[in-house]
Amino acid sequence: MFRVKKALNNNTVLAIGESDSCEYLLIGKGIGFGKKVSQRMEAPEECAIYSLYEHTERGSALELVKDMDPVFLEIAQQVLKESEHVFGKVDWSILFPMADHIAFAVKRIRNDEQIRNPLTGDIQALFHMEYKTAECIRPILKERLGVEIDEHEVSYIALHIHSAIENETVALSMQIAGTVRECIQMVEEQTGRRIDVMSLSYNRLMNHVRFMAVRVSKGEKLKLDMNEYMLEQFPDAFRMAGVLCSHLEKYLKQPVDEVETGYLAMHIQRVLSELE
Repeated sequence: MFRVKKALNNNTVLAIGESDSCEYLLIGKGIGFGKKVSQRMEAPEECAIYSLYEHTERGSALELVKDMDPVFLEIAQQVLKESEHVFGKVDWSILFPMADHIAFAVKRIRNDEQIRNPLTGDIQALFHMEYKTAECIRPILKERLGVEIDEHEVSYIALHIHSAIENETVALSMQIAGTVRECIQMVEEQTGRRIDVMSLSYNRLMNHVRFMAVRVSKGEKLKLDMNEYMLEQFPDAFRMAGVLCSHLEKYLKQPVDEVETGYLAMHIQRVLSELE
């Protein structure tokens, strides 16, 4: 049982749980229609219930909800429902930062201040399924708000989806994508040739950096040391790998185990070999 604190619109209600006195956000079709302050209500079966004691990168969920048009919460919920359909399970606490991002994106678009994400291509490749899923927001925004978004805004939504399915922060996902981009640029500068982002070696390299960052974050270590072999056989790839591991340490603010250098060098060498 809940007690209504405020009906935000016909589909969204702020309420207090009678069993724990905690604040919740309830989203469901028509759930807020005619609701009065302090009215007691049962949550309908199709209603989604979110605790407002979640903490996000931009503050508490409760603070975000106070200043947000509830339509953005509903849109974020639609995106997460599609994500759940595709991936099977999502962390619904990402609803609040995702809704916050969508609200700011719409504001930028309406003010003709759209931004370009330099990592959009990398995100499309590195988080391919997340990006394809994030594209569902295009018709939703067009229908509900008359707003059209480009691939750069979709790529940011894709990172939120990735965060919801992998328990990985959006900031970390951006850092991983940035590290991959830096890695690719170093290889391109070394060879003087552009790398096909659709190639198998490119995707292997991206995924390796991604999982390497996750290992570093969790303190996990590889068992086999390939450093001596890679340094002797492929010194250029090993040098680039060392530079990138150092940069990743700065991003993550955690030490990268030296054994990671050899494995990263192996993936860099595969890309180099394809360009020969």
